[in-house]
Amino acid sequence: MGFEFLPIPGRDEVFSSKIEPESVTGPIDSGTEVMTLQAIRQELGNCKRCKLHKTRKNMVFGEGSSNARLMFIGEGPGADEDEQGRPFVGRAGKLLTSLINKMGLRREDVYIANIVKCRPPGNRDPEQDEVKACIGFLKSQIASITPEVIVALGTVATKAILSTDKPITRLRGEFRDYKGIKLMPTYHPSYLLRNPSAKTIVWTDALKVLKALGLEAPEPAENVGT
Repeated sequence: MGFEFLPIPGRDEVFSSKIEPESVTGPIDSGTEVMTLQAIRQELGNCKRCKLHKTRKNMVFGEGSSNARLMFIGEGPGADEDEQGRPFVGRAGKLLTSLINKMGLRREDVYIANIVKCRPPGNRDPEQDEVKACIGFLKSQIASITPEVIVALGTVATKAILSTDKPITRLRGEFRDYKGIKLMPTYHPSYLLRNPSAKTIVWTDALKVLKALGLEAPEPAENVGT
């Protein structure tokens, strides 16, 4: 079973009323002008900054609310995402959508992106040069949105954003700081497809995210499907 849940009516107004984090007093990337998402996309252009452009069908920029209080970041597009040009639309994406819904939210309430915007061949992990070529655009997206909380999905995303070598098993479950924004590392949805029992762990992390956002959990953690 996935994270089946119907969104709770009446939460939209609460979630869309963004409260600026007190610790973020200006542009997140010090010394640079904060760009709109549209401007970032235009700057990205028909990107050929790394070798991934040679095998991609579609660039996957990201999608969701430009005023999102919550942002989910994965590692890179898969086959379905490459085909559609949208993030998290395959099997792992459906599981992520179910989690978002179980939190009482909708995909359009949050913002979803990846470390790299083009599919690594064979769904391999992005290589260092590929991450280096793309991470600046993601950081610009974060600076534009200024979410209150970021959920980093998996080892690749967590390591890239926090510039750490620690594995996800040592980082998940506790908030980390990214330039004044709370960042929660947790397991990637693709890991949950292989290890369904870990869904309860991810739900525990999601409860902490909801608390940080000042939102009540829609149902007890023990009701999560496995």
